[in-house]
Amino acid sequence: MELDEISNNVSALLNTDASRIAVTASLDQTTRSDLGQYMTPAPVARFLASMFDNLPEHVRLLDAGAGMGALTAAFVNEVCSRNEKPKSICVTTFEVDQILVKSLNETLDACSNECKRAGIAFKSIIVNEDFVLHAATVLRLDQNSERRFNCAILNPPYAKISSASTTRKALRQIGIETTNLYTAFVAIALDRLDTDGQLVAITPRSFCNGTYFKPFREFMLGRSALRRVHVYESRKNAFKDDAVLQENIIFRIIKTTVSPEQVCISTSYDPSGLNSTSRLIPFEQVVLPRDPNLFIRLPVSVEDGDLAHRTRTLPCSLYDLGITVSTGRVVDFRAKEHLRMAPEKGAVPLIYPGHFKGGTVAWPNLQGKKPNALSSNEQTKSLLVPNGIYVLTKRFSSKEEKRRLVAVVYYPELINTDHVGFENKLNYFHINGKGIPRTVARGLALFLNSTAVDQYFRQFSGHTQVNATDLRNLHYPTISQLGAAGELAQDGTLAQEEIDSIVERILLLS
Repeated sequence: MELDEISNNVSALLNTDASRIAVTASLDQTTRSDLGQYMTPAPVARFLASMFDNLPEHVRLLDAGAGMGALTAAFVNEVCSRNEKPKSICVTTFEVDQILVKSLNETLDACSNECKRAGIAFKSIIVNEDFVLHAATVLRLDQNSERRFNCAILNPPYAKISSASTTRKALRQIGIETTNLYTAFVAIALDRLDTDGQLVAITPRSFCNGTYFKPFREFMLGRSALRRVHVYESRKNAFKDDAVLQENIIFRIIKTTVSPEQVCISTSYDPSGLNSTSRLIPFEQVVLPRDPNLFIRLPVSVEDGDLAHRTRTLPCSLYDLGITVSTGRVVDFRAKEHLRMAPEKGAVPLIYPGHFKGGTVAWPNLQGKKPNALSSNEQTKSLLVPNGIYVLTKRFSSKEEKRRLVAVVYYPELINTDHVGFENKLNYFHINGKGIPRTVARGLALFLNSTAVDQYFRQFSGHTQVNATDLRNLHYPTISQLGAAGELAQDGTLAQEEIDSIVERILLLS
C-alpha cells in the first residue's frame, strides 16, 4: 500500500499503521535482521515527538535511520499543533535501505504540505547512505564541515557491531567505542547537536548497565543531561508486531556538560504513553555519584525508590564478604571435543542451567539436549574447580521466568567427584576459587532469589542477561546475616513468600 493512497496529510499517516506493516512485510527479512530494522509504530512515534520541550525558531532536525519517516511525520504533526510554532523546519534524514527511501520521500512530501498549512517553512534532505560510515568520513575530513542540528529524533537500528567490522573501525576513528548500532547512532547524533540541542530516542534498555556499554555511558553522560526516561511496563508493547525481546525505553537528553539536578521517570502500559505516571527524582539516585560503572537506575515508583535506598544501604560488597563471583569457565563450543553427553570414566560433571531444579542441582540430566560431563585432561584442567559448595546463577533467564535472578546451591555430596565444571552460561560464587560455607551459601542464594533483590536489579537492567559485573555491583548483607538466613532456610525448596519473609526479617530490616 502506497502512503499517498492513505492520505497526503501527516495526521492521517499517523492514524494508521497499515502502510508500516505492509512495507515491513515486503522487506527481505534477512537484510532487515542484518540492518536491525524495527519500524516505529504510530502511537510510539507520536509519544516521542511529544517529549520535545520548547523549540528554537529555526529547527534543524536529524532523523537517522529514518525508515518510512514515521518519526519525522510525528515531529511535524506535533510542532504544527503547538501554539508556539517555529518559523522553519529543515530535516535531514538518513536511510540506507533503497526500498524504504521511496516511502520516505512520500512522507516528507506530506510533511511539507502539513507545514505549509501551518505557515512553517519546510525543507528536507534524504541521505541514502550508511549513517555511521557517512558521519565518520565527514568528521575525518573536517570536524566543522558536517551539518549541525538542534533537534534529533531516533529509533536507531538494533544490531551488534563486530570488533573487526568496518563500522567499528570507523567509530573508533571518531572517538566512539561501542558494541551496538543503536548506541553508535545515539553517540553520533549527540555529537552533531548544538549546545542545548535536544535528542529524543527509543532504544533497548541494555545500555543502562553492563561492562560493554560503559564507554557509551561515559560518552553520553559526559556530554548531555538526562532529563526524562519513559519505561514501558511490558517489553512487548512498543514493538508488538516485531520479535523485540529487550525492554525498550524512551529518553530525552540535552547537549550540555552540566549534570541535571532531577530526572523525570515515567511509565505506562500503553505504547502511546496515555495514562502514564511520572515522578521527579534526584539525578544522584539515577546515577550514583560513586558508581565507577555509571549504571543508570530507573526507580519508576516511590516504592521502587524506597527499595533502592534500602538495598543500597546494605553494608557489604562481595569484596567485604571475601566472596567472588565469576563466569563459568567452560565455553562449550570451544571445548567441543572434550564434551560428553553422559557421565563416563575419566570425565567430570559439567553443570548447565538445565541442571537447576528445586533450589539445587539435579545431575545428570540424560533427557536434556546438553552434555553432562567434560573429559578431565591437561587441556581441560584449567576449566575445572574443586568440588565444594557453590552458589550458581543463570546468566540468561528466559522471558517466561518470573525472576530475572535465578540462584541455586550446588552441594558436593550430591555428586561424587573431585572437580566440577561450570558452563559459561552460569555465574558461580566462590571463596578464592573454592566453596562457600553451607549456611552462608544457603543465605546468599535466598537473598539473590528474593523479590526485593529481583526488583532492585530490574531498576538498572532491562534485559534477560545477568552479568558477573551486575552481581558485583549489588549491595549485600553481612556474613552473619547471610548465615542466619541460611539457618532458617535449611535445605530444600521454599515458596517465594517464605523467601521474601526471611529476607525482610533477617536481611533488610536487621
